[in-house]
Amino acid sequence: MLPKKTTLAILTFAGLVLLLNVTRLVPRFAAGSVIDFRPRQTAVSEPTPAAHTPAARVPRSKSASAGPNLIDEHENLKAFYQALWRTEAKLPDAVTRVLHYGDSPVTADSITADVRSLLQQHFGDAGHGFVLIAKPWAWYGHRGIEVSGKGWHIAPASQARARDGLHGLGGVSFEGTTGAGSHIVLKEDHARMEVEYLAQPGGGVLEVRAAGQVIGQIDTNADEKRPGFETVSLPAGAREIDLAVARGGVRLFGVSFARSEPGVIYNSLGLNGGQVQVVVRYFDKVQWAEQLQHQRPDLVVLNYGTNESIFANYIEHEYAGELREVIRRVKTAVPNASVLVMSPMDRGQRDSTGHITTVPTLPRLVEIQQRIAAEMDCAFFNTFQAMGGEGTMGRWYESQPRLVSADFMHPLPGGARKVGVLLDQALESGFRQYQAKHQREVAREASSGGAQP
Repeated sequence: MLPKKTTLAILTFAGLVLLLNVTRLVPRFAAGSVIDFRPRQTAVSEPTPAAHTPAARVPRSKSASAGPNLIDEHENLKAFYQALWRTEAKLPDAVTRVLHYGDSPVTADSITADVRSLLQQHFGDAGHGFVLIAKPWAWYGHRGIEVSGKGWHIAPASQARARDGLHGLGGVSFEGTTGAGSHIVLKEDHARMEVEYLAQPGGGVLEVRAAGQVIGQIDTNADEKRPGFETVSLPAGAREIDLAVARGGVRLFGVSFARSEPGVIYNSLGLNGGQVQVVVRYFDKVQWAEQLQHQRPDLVVLNYGTNESIFANYIEHEYAGELREVIRRVKTAVPNASVLVMSPMDRGQRDSTGHITTVPTLPRLVEIQQRIAAEMDCAFFNTFQAMGGEGTMGRWYESQPRLVSADFMHPLPGGARKVGVLLDQALESGFRQYQAKHQREVAREASSGGAQP
């Protein structure tokens, strides 16, 4: 039995979802879960830093601008900064790789698209990175890539889960037989594509086509189940790629696109309904570790919390332990990578007077995230504080142009860009501080006659 307060919260939120005409819901699978959906579209002009018009009744958090938004007490971001430094110097094969895990906004490449764009403008574009081969949700998408598929049985870890827990890097499994396929349209040239699949007994054959020609053929048959990765070189100028099951049954997890030059690859890995408990309970531990290791990330971002934020009992009793476990798995799999815990954005609700206020349990969740990040030697980015603290979604909803959907959770393009810019500024500022500190240490060593590191 769920606690009375939790039950009432679930019923209240379910009622809100029905009022918003939601047609596809994420099944409730545990006490900490919550329905997650795409907000109705609202016209919004592309982000110009328009001044907010905050309502007087939605007070600004007094602590919104107090203290740093990026906290890295143990210099955990050193590995990421060192990779960026090599990339900025254009050293051969100097690619900085980021894996950004998150919930529903990230499924549409919100926030992540802007961070990717800014980092690649400043440090070089090494390619788009990972994308799913079909849309698990109607609103799934990545900026710069169009994806469509047919004939696939799709199993997201947060919904119709694969029974064996094998969901690949992006948390979604795709199974298809002869006739299943995907069409991918790139807005920019890439040098190669990597197909991520499951090698297994009786596995079928997948063909990769471009410009009407077969450019790759992948036999997924193997003596036992194991991760499969196959790189296919793309012809110059190839912008439309087709995947087709040519024979038998094939199981895929996604594809990744890369260029042959130094730069940043920023992978957007969003799951609708994503939570830390989805990772803990429904990602096969061994397979996920293998996927992380194959990517060789310099930075892993864990950007969950919105879906957990209204369940006070779960937050107080279970959340910290499950967040610790996700961090532990990442650090065990890729011990040389930096890990950044990124808090959720503000989440609003209408109070009894009709005013839009922050859900009362969200600041507590952010507090727990910051504490666990410090305990686990991770960096922490306080998105909630950086964007303005309590009442931000109220101000965003009432601003012109509007920056958040009518659910007071899902950012519209202008709001997503604001958060993406804040994260990019924090990361780049931290990087420049790291550079300056290292250069001072080198100069100090040199002036004292010590050996240069």
